[in-house]
Parts: sequence; structure tokens; C-alpha cells
Amino acid sequence: MKFGVVIFPGSNCDQDMIYALGTIMNQEVVSLWHKSKDLQKCDFIVLPGGFSYGDYLRSGAIARFSPIMEKVIAFAKEGGFVMGVCNGFQILCEAGLLPGVLLHNINQRFMCKNVYIRTETDDSLITSFIPVRKVLKIPVANAEGRYYADDETLKSLKENRQILFRYCDNNGKPHDLYNPNGSIENIAGICNEGRNVFGMMPHPERAADALTGNTDGKMILESILSLVNA
Repeated sequence: MKFGVVIFPGSNCDQDMIYALGTIMNQEVVSLWHKSKDLQKCDFIVLPGGFSYGDYLRSGAIARFSPIMEKVIAFAKEGGFVMGVCNGFQILCEAGLLPGVLLHNINQRFMCKNVYIRTETDDSLITSFIPVRKVLKIPVANAEGRYYADDETLKSLKENRQILFRYCDNNGKPHDLYNPNGSIENIAGICNEGRNVFGMMPHPERAADALTGNTDGKMILESILSLVNA
């Protein structure tokens, strides 16, 4: 599978993602500069974490208008696979490829720490090899990670099983005490109705190398590669 990792001014997790996909998972990976309009025939596009355009206005609000996003949006609307992690999740929401918004953390602080998330469904490419209700320890690093959606959108997400991950304790129980940013209903990741666009705040690429002492994130990357092995 050929992956394209988009690099915006202010991206700071692009090399982490390239390393995880290329070195750890042994896949072909190319960097896609934000001013380019060539997706280089990639099978899967990743929008990495960071602070695109310095997070001015709102996180992801300016990056959404980068030249390459015109092609990413068209690619997604044609059924192509797109995943946004942290800032990438924010960009996908700003671009209208995922419902809802990411707001400032409820404590108004940037946070960087390991959290626990629970897989809510295996009916998506990025969770296909993970048992439902499996607990994963994955790092978060954000200041605007509080997912919010109105009642109608939330109802639709639940009815269509678009909620992929929820924050929880180490036993898999969702609770406000273990919700690091105040996301509505502890939501940590979602997909679109077509199940080809994915967004999550935690960083699986930071939990994929055994040298870090945690490889829970590798399960998400292995799920993506199930498409190759199908």
C-alpha cells in the first residue's frame, strides 16, 4: 500500500508517521507538500498532527484551504481512504469531511500524556483487526481536542456506528475522570458515513515502536494494512 503524508507549515508529527508506516510497517510512504496538487497515486492519505499554520484562527481552519486539500477532498469524496490524527482530525472537520468540531480542552490547557481509549466498533478499516471494547494506551498531545457535535449529529454517529474510539479507564469504562479534554460522550475518534475518512485525537504513530515501551498504536496501523492482505 502506498501512503501519502501531507506536510503543512507547522506539522510536527509528519516524520513520526512516516517512520511508523515506512520503517515499522514496511510500507511505501511519500511526503506530500501542502502546496502541491499531486497525490502521487497514493492509496491512503494521512494528515498528521502538529500546529498547521500556527493554529491561527482555529486549529485546522487555514490548512483546510491549502492547495493540496482540494485534491484530498476530491479523493475522499471518490471513496479514497483519508486519516487525520490530532491536527489532521481538526483539518478534516474544518474541511467538512468529518462531522462535528474540535474545541479548546475543557481545562484550557495543552496536554501531552498517555490515555486509554476503547474500541467501539470493528466495522471500519482502522479498527478492523481490533476486538470491540479492546483498551489501548495511546498518547494525546493537544490544546483543542474536545470533540463536540450537536444532538442530531451525535444521534447519527451512534446510529451509523461512526464512533470508533472512546476515552476510558484502564478497564475500559468511559468516565469523565478519564476524558482528557472534555469531549462529548468521551469520543476520541470517528469516521464518516462512507467509512473511508477517519479522525482521532490520540497518536497511534507514537505507540508503534517497541523502543517506546508501548505498541498499542500498531494495532491501528495493522488494521489499515488488512486492506492489502484481504
